[in-house]
Amino acid sequence: MLTAAALLLAANASAPIDPEVLAQFGPDQSAPATFLVVLKDARDTNAVRAGLVGEARLSRVFDALYAQDQTLGEFARTHNIESAERFWLVNTLLVTSGSEKMQSIARDPQVSAIKANTRLHFKTPIIEFGAAQTLSAQTEAVNPSAIRAATPGQVLTGATQLWALGIKGAGVVIAGEDTGYAWQHPALIAKYRGWNGTIADHNYNWFDGIADNSLGTGGSCGINSVQPCDDGSHGTHTMGTMVGDDGAAEQIGAAPDAKWIGCRNMNQGDGRPSTYLRCMQWMLAPTDLTGANPDISKTPHVINNSWGCPPSETCTVPDILQAGVANLRAAGILFVAAAGNSGSGGCGTVSDPPAIYPETFTVGNIRLDSTMNTGSSRGPVTVDGSNRRKPDVSAPGTSIRSSIPPSSYASFTGTSMASPHVAGAAALLMSAFPNLKRDPDAIEALLERTAKTITLTLTCGGIGTDIWPNNIAGFGRIDVHAAYQAQLVTLEGFQNGFEE
Repeated sequence: MLTAAALLLAANASAPIDPEVLAQFGPDQSAPATFLVVLKDARDTNAVRAGLVGEARLSRVFDALYAQDQTLGEFARTHNIESAERFWLVNTLLVTSGSEKMQSIARDPQVSAIKANTRLHFKTPIIEFGAAQTLSAQTEAVNPSAIRAATPGQVLTGATQLWALGIKGAGVVIAGEDTGYAWQHPALIAKYRGWNGTIADHNYNWFDGIADNSLGTGGSCGINSVQPCDDGSHGTHTMGTMVGDDGAAEQIGAAPDAKWIGCRNMNQGDGRPSTYLRCMQWMLAPTDLTGANPDISKTPHVINNSWGCPPSETCTVPDILQAGVANLRAAGILFVAAAGNSGSGGCGTVSDPPAIYPETFTVGNIRLDSTMNTGSSRGPVTVDGSNRRKPDVSAPGTSIRSSIPPSSYASFTGTSMASPHVAGAAALLMSAFPNLKRDPDAIEALLERTAKTITLTLTCGGIGTDIWPNNIAGFGRIDVHAAYQAQLVTLEGFQNGFEE
């Protein structure tokens, strides 16, 4: 319960203040707090990108958003905020101050809201990060004598059928936001964009979103790591499912000829809004290791997000990250995310950002026999009152074998394992049809309309088991080979019509 002093402070503000922020100041409102200041008049990126395609779309959206950096700087100077971090991606400042300064900020008519960015209340168990779910793991060392074919997940999604056609993701850049990445893993090193076979250059290819010790000092990465690292194994596993291939026996990734880049947005599995926004902003315009000199020629085509931000990580306001996701999509970046692992809790369990957003391509978890894993979170989305149907599609996420640090492999289960299959499948389609790059709408529609229905025994949101899409599996299991064939037919029809 908020104290009388906190309630008085809130009453004197013109912008809404998250109660979590007020609680940080303590009973007498004298302690400092860290919070997000969201300004009004953010750019409408959907209007900005209207009618634009390809890299022109990306360029125009970036220019519009980056212009907000100057406005944020001016606001900070006006309020004598010395060390505000500027998130131009969402027209927001990260500020640490006392309650008096915060109250002054909240009275400024430019301010839309004050939102929380506190340290975690508790450390969530691994591994479906942010969803308070455990991950099953069966670790195994590399066995040089074992000749392995593609993983069952890559077979089930149809990726191997595209490999047979010579389509393996060339020309596409896949990105991940996660616990980090063991870039020297045998299945990943040759696919890392920062490695030329002889030397590594991590500028524009890696960024550490853990900028201070406020999330703890433990773990192997420390803070501001200047090279890719992974203090939790989760990120390395997801990246392996997207691009992993050691050039010999280990064929674990959907798009082994794609290149990857990454950002660490969690410290040993713990994140918060600022760490997630830091990586999202970097993804739109990758920078050097100091965070300077953004360059959109290095922007990825698809981002995998096997994480969630629940109230325990201060995502107490459901839309806190939505502007970031929406702006990435407006720029032409496909944003794929795990639905979460709370399905045992019933319907309405797709409940955490970023899986809940309409701009997110949300993925559920099926078993390798094409039945639904009951742990996969289910729609509809009720936490924001939208009743939005989720997930959008489903993919293999049960007993998925992939890479873990430093050079081993393990089988994990969770929607975290399902979403990289979809991100990798999207990369295959972009490689086969370059016109699909920077067109998330087209990629999603293609994967949705070619998805395969599966047998369901559960219903949610009043949608029956024979109705597709639904709140259990979305449109169904992705089939990237069927999507490829459908796009060929579409292009052939367009060409014939043009010739006639």
